[in-house]
Formats: sequence, structure tokens, C-alpha cells
Amino acid sequence: MEAATAPEVASGSKLKVKEAIPADAERPQTPPGQGAGCPTPQLLPPIEEHPKIWLPRALRQTYIRKVGDTVNLLIPFQGKPKPQATWTHNGCALDTSRVSVRNGEQDSILFIREAQRADSGRYQLRVQLGGLEATATVDILVIERPGPPQSIKLVDVWGFNATLEWTPPQDTGNTALLGYTVQKADTKSGLWFTVLERYHRTSCIVSDLIVGNSYAFRVFAENQCGLSETAPITADLAHIQKAATIYKTKGFAQRDFSEAPKFTQPLADCTTVTGYDTQLFCCVRASPRPKIIWLKNKMDIQGNPKYRALTHLGICSLEIRKPGPFDGGIYTCKAVNPLGEASVDCRVDVKENIPNK
Repeated sequence: MEAATAPEVASGSKLKVKEAIPADAERPQTPPGQGAGCPTPQLLPPIEEHPKIWLPRALRQTYIRKVGDTVNLLIPFQGKPKPQATWTHNGCALDTSRVSVRNGEQDSILFIREAQRADSGRYQLRVQLGGLEATATVDILVIERPGPPQSIKLVDVWGFNATLEWTPPQDTGNTALLGYTVQKADTKSGLWFTVLERYHRTSCIVSDLIVGNSYAFRVFAENQCGLSETAPITADLAHIQKAATIYKTKGFAQRDFSEAPKFTQPLADCTTVTGYDTQLFCCVRASPRPKIIWLKNKMDIQGNPKYRALTHLGICSLEIRKPGPFDGGIYTCKAVNPLGEASVDCRVDVKENIPNK
């Protein structure tokens, strides 16, 4: 028998050839004293096609999945007769309680229903046929969101600036951090605004703060999966002090800011389609804060689940949920406070939705 020659190997796989057996040793010789009735050793079938693994291009780099995702790898191979395919994880046998393998005539499938971080590592597929074998490796990395930074501290406040420091998170989510997101919120509004994104250092200076406001700060960690679910908040507030100024109050008359309701932006007529939510907007100015009442055809609609009314910083809105033909009419927004009242009207027309033929 001629010695086997190594075929071309697909990218990502290796072929190994075991030591060839001499031609004279292929057929065992009959030792002296044994007759024709002795059993003859069974010969292996000839190898018609050497083993080879075709590693897909997407698996030649690290295969990244998120925690809970499904891992389903199909790797084709060749060999005739059918070779024996085996998998290992970091050089050890697979945990069959988590990982399942199906070997076909020309491919092998590695399947993990819900990936966990412990499933990360190097997986090796070995295809053996007689004294020949081919191997291919796949690096799998299972990642998740990082933990929050361990702490954040307000170091200093001067002028319109504040200096912050924080410590990195203990858990980076099994992958490198892309940076930190720094946010600020003033105590008056309580709304958070992003100051820095994907910032790589663990200290920063937040500038352009407004004089007279007090600010809190928080920091998120970010990796390939996104931002951390929580963020530490500074225990101390940054008070942006006003410059010391002496005012002479003699002869100063206190101004009365009281004002009867006045609409600075009226309602606008609109036409909507049956089944599509519609919103009406207007703006009112008054002091003290007025009570807002919505009417339809001069009938109070407060508390009707068909409508949702909101008022924020003088902006009044009314949402008409999935209007029907009977929701058309004259809508009125009325603002009332102890100094008076004001109202604005608009007309809403509801048309049927006629599909195109």
C-alpha cells in the first residue's frame, strides 16, 4: 500500500497523519504452527477521501454572543468513509447537560440553547479517519452588560465647574469596556442629561453649570452589550454659588407676578383618520398655576378614558385615543385661576380610513 499524502486543508483546520505502516506489515504473517483454521484479522476499508474541515469565514474570528442567546454552529467536513467527529471545550470533554452535538455525514452541529458566560472558551472539532485527522478551533465569547462603577465622588466645585472621580466596575461583562457615560441633573427639574459618552478615564471635569443651581451626577459603564443597568450617584450636591453682591433694598417695590390665564399658543384645527391617535396642543401662561379643563362640544370630558390630558410647564396636551366618527367636533381648553379664566377652541374632523384598492 502506498503511503498516504496530506491533502489541501481548509482554512482554520489542520490535518495530522499518523505513522505509516510498512507494506510488509499490512497483512499479519502466520506464525509457525498455526494452520489455515486460525482467524484472519479484519482489514479496515480503504480511505477514498481524506478528512478535511471547511471552517466558515464568520467562525475564523472570535464568535461573540450575549448571555441567553442561542449558539448554533454548523461546520461542514469531508471524508470517505464517514469519519469520526468529536468536540472538546478548552481541551476537555463537553458538558452534555448544556451542550449538544449532532454529527451528520458531512457536517457537525454544536448547539447551546441559552448561552452562559461559562460557555466561553476554545472549542475544537477533530475529524478522524483511520490514521488521518483534521482539526479546527472556534473561539466563543459570551458577554453581558457590565456592572456599575463601584463609587463616584464629587471632588471639587469652583466657578461653573465640578470635578468627579469614580472607580471601575468589578464586573466588565466578560469583555472590554467601551467607556463611561456621565450624566448630570439639577435639583429643580430632576431630569438627567448626558455630559460625556464613551469617556475612557475615571475622572472628569463637568463645565458650563448654571449659577444658583445644585447638581447631582451619576456614571454608567458601557461595553458591547450596552450601558450598565444601574449607576452610582454622588452623595454630595454641587452648589454653584452666586457671586457675593450687596443690594440696596431701600425704595424697592415688590413686583406682583400674579396674572390671569392667557393662551400664548392656541389650538389648531386638524383632520384625523379613524383609528389613529390624535393629539391637540396649546400653551398657557398664568400665575398662580391655573386649573386646566378640557371640553368637547361644551361637555366636560375630564376622567373619560377615551382621552388623556397632560400639562407640563404651561404646555397643555390632549390625546384622543383611536378616534371614531363620533369623536369629531369642537374641542375647548379652558384655564382657570383666582384672577380669571381663558379658553381656546379648535375643530377636529375624523375621516374614515379607506384602504387603497
